[in-house]
This record gives sequence, C-alpha cells and structure tokens, in this order.
Amino acid sequence: MTLQIVWFVLWGLLWAVYFMLDGFDLGAGILYNFISKNENEKRMVLAAIGPVWNGNEVWLITAGGATFAAFPGTYAAMFSFLYLPLLLVLWSLILRGVSLEFRGRLEDERWRRRWDIIILIGSFLPALLFGVAFGNIFRGLQIDASGYHGTFFGLLNVYGLLTGVLFVVLFLYHASLWLSLRIEGELSARSARLSARLWYILTAVAVIFLIATAFYTRLYANFTAAPGWFVVPAVAVLALVASRILSARGSRLLAFLASCVTVVGVIFTGIIGLFPNLLPSAMDPANSLTIYNSSSSAYTLGVMTIVAFIFVPIVVIYQILVYRLFSKPVTAETAGEGAEGY
Repeated sequence: MTLQIVWFVLWGLLWAVYFMLDGFDLGAGILYNFISKNENEKRMVLAAIGPVWNGNEVWLITAGGATFAAFPGTYAAMFSFLYLPLLLVLWSLILRGVSLEFRGRLEDERWRRRWDIIILIGSFLPALLFGVAFGNIFRGLQIDASGYHGTFFGLLNVYGLLTGVLFVVLFLYHASLWLSLRIEGELSARSARLSARLWYILTAVAVIFLIATAFYTRLYANFTAAPGWFVVPAVAVLALVASRILSARGSRLLAFLASCVTVVGVIFTGIIGLFPNLLPSAMDPANSLTIYNSSSSAYTLGVMTIVAFIFVPIVVIYQILVYRLFSKPVTAETAGEGAEGY
C-alpha cells in the first residue's frame, strides 16, 4: 500500500470522525430552539453539548490540516473552487462558538433571543453547506485543463442540495439520540420521540440519495468493480436500523453508538466511491485531482505518518477522558452548572 493510499484512508477517517462528533452538536444547535419549551430546557440542551463541542471541532482542523499537508494541490484547489461556501462555513462556526459563550452573559431575554438565532444559523449552515460541498465533489466539479469554471450558485444543484439535506437530517437524528442519552426527564423522552420521527425522514432521504447517486455520480463504479466494498454501506444501513430498534427499547447509549457507526459508514461510502479522486472533474476525468497528482512528496508523507500515529491516539485518549468526565446526565437542577455562557 502506497503512502498516498494510506493518507487517503486517514483523510477519509478524519472527516468521518469530525462528522460523527460535530454532527450531533450541530444538530443540537438546530434543534434546541424547537425542542425546548422554556429557558431551563434550552440550558439543558446547551449543557449537553457545552463540554464537548469545541473539542469536536478539533477534528475539522485536523482534517483540514491533513488535506493541506498530504494533498496540498487539492487543498489549494478546494479553497479556490469552493471559496465562498467554505468561507460561509467558517464564519458560521465562528459565530456559533461566540454565541454559545455569550448567550448567557446577560439576564436579558432579547439578548438571548438574538444569540439563539445565531446558534440556529451557525449550526444549520455548516451542516447544509458541508453536504452541498461533498455532494458536488461526489458529482464532479467543472474542471478542465485551464481551471475551474463553476460558480457558487452552480453548486446549488439538485444533487448538491439533496446531499445537503441528507447531512442536515442525519445530524438532526444523531443529535436527537445524543440529547435523549445525555439529558434526564421529559426533555429526554421528547428527544427520543423526535428521533423516532426523524428516523423515517432520514430513511426516506437516504433512499432518494442512493438512487440519485446512481444517476448523478460515478461513485458506484468502485463498488461494482470490487463488490466486497458493499459491506460498508450495508453496515451503515444495518446500524441505522439498529439505532431505531435500540432507541425504541430504551438502550439509548447503544442507539447513539449505532448512529455513530451510521455516520462513519455514510462518509466512508462516499470516500470509497471517490478513490483515487479527491476533486473529480465532471468535464474530463483526466483533469481530476487525485491522491497521486496532488500529494506531497514521499518523504513528507512518511514523516507525517509517524507524527499522525503518535499524536492522533493522544487526541483520541484526551477526548475519551473528556467524555467520561462529563458523562453525568444533565438535569433541570444541574443545567448550566460551571458554564457561565449558558
């Protein structure tokens, strides 16, 4: 296995972990204005993601850094071709982080209401635009020998928007299971009931997405060439079904873990379909940016591999400790304890 392939797998894994972790707190940021009936319930939702949301976003920085270091050609092209949507994602995440910290700084309802709107927008836009971006990558970008010829509004095509909707609904479902797990009382039960409704919506959107993928992309070519890879989407589907069954039985931790597997499976289904492309061309496959024509030198990849296998496990261990430290369920009495911003 070449170092380019090793880093392609690591690149996909970093994005999958990011969406698995930040996905539920993006979803919670979208949901909390609607699922909460009063100020204390809003505090409970925010307290459920408060200790972990900024740690989850470390994986976005890691995924972006890995793209820059391992595939600099793709990184440069991505931030040129998709500059506006990525800039919108960046500003949305910044404003969302600020709003989570500033919302509770004043005992003023109008102040909180304004930040609530920013939390909603700052959670919804990244979820949607990440889906739109990946949908267009799956579909192929307007790249020829002279460069990129697409526009921002051209990215808002049927398949791109469908992928954006898939990401939003997937994150909402993921978040509802997280909230049902982390919160006690009526709000937890309400989140579990919501997850049941979202499951049917997610399943319908996923089926439409899978059908549309056959018409709009070449993602299935790698699967038909090596049918053994179909185990990845199969695992994602089985995990989605299992999450619903486990949630209905009250096994909320296992239901959430099954949802984590679903998210990772969905992302890796796309990653496998892309290989060896990183930014495929819809105009001429010869103009696609691949792991071979946009990677760093073998020496750089070798050094990065050593660094990654030393420091990534440290980050994983740190995050496991954080999740264990804040594993106590959030109640109406403890909501916002030790978190001034909520």
